[in-house]
Amino acid sequence: MRTLAASELILNEDGSIYHLNLRPEQIANTIIAVGDPDRVKEVTKHFEQIEYTVSRREFKTCTGRYKGKRISVISTGIGTDNIDIVINELDALVNVDFTKRTVKNKLTSLEIIRIGTSGSIQRDIEVNSLVVSAKAIGLDGMLHAYDSMAIRDVLLEDAFIAQTQWSSDKARPYVIDADLDLLKKFECSPFQPGFTATLNGFYGAQARTIRLPLQDETLHEKIQHFKVGQTRISNLEMETAGIYGLATLLDHRAISLNAILANRITGTFSTQPQKAVEKLIVLTLDKLVE
Repeated sequence: MRTLAASELILNEDGSIYHLNLRPEQIANTIIAVGDPDRVKEVTKHFEQIEYTVSRREFKTCTGRYKGKRISVISTGIGTDNIDIVINELDALVNVDFTKRTVKNKLTSLEIIRIGTSGSIQRDIEVNSLVVSAKAIGLDGMLHAYDSMAIRDVLLEDAFIAQTQWSSDKARPYVIDADLDLLKKFECSPFQPGFTATLNGFYGAQARTIRLPLQDETLHEKIQHFKVGQTRISNLEMETAGIYGLATLLDHRAISLNAILANRITGTFSTQPQKAVEKLIVLTLDKLVE
């Protein structure tokens, strides 16, 4: 059994995992992931009990109970580079013996639910609507650091590359499915199923520019018009594909839920973004305890 070196499994002096600053007993098996550290309290204000609150850098974790169910809420920060840290360290917290520095014989599967905000790339997916990501396409490249071919939809990747004339200077897109059981739980009104594109930036990567010229001025339209059968890209954000990829590789279950705050086609932005996010939070919590 391989022993993990101190440089590979980095622990703090108190025995907590390096970035998240958490010890194994401080997290639940159900994890809600949010991007913004301030959104953690927007979820946990609904809890009847708080057990732990831990903060380090952009990573804030709060573990407590909602209607009796133990849940941890953790802020990931923005982007799949942060997701790489969060998912790997959450996995280590439940599946690595920190004393022996070895992987446990009996592995634990976490339930990871992303509550996030997103922008629609389709005219009919309106501002303030809710999207559950049935699939995600990663345009960020993060997952290519891992042996991921067995879990990817290569045919859909090839179709996207061909239809969008994807630049060879960019990372190859990767397509990953949501966990089917969690998808069934949330694939109901008011959620509409979507195919989410995860990008490695907010401005140029999403064909949004203020002063800088873009590498592909028509990328926005190409993503909007991509279609294979009934499959089209619904929304753009910066974490979902990374969560799906790493969760699937590590045998965890993941789903991404999106409050649509912007519509890139109509050029509109929600006038009540907090109300849309609050609706998503309450619906998600109640679904988790059904």
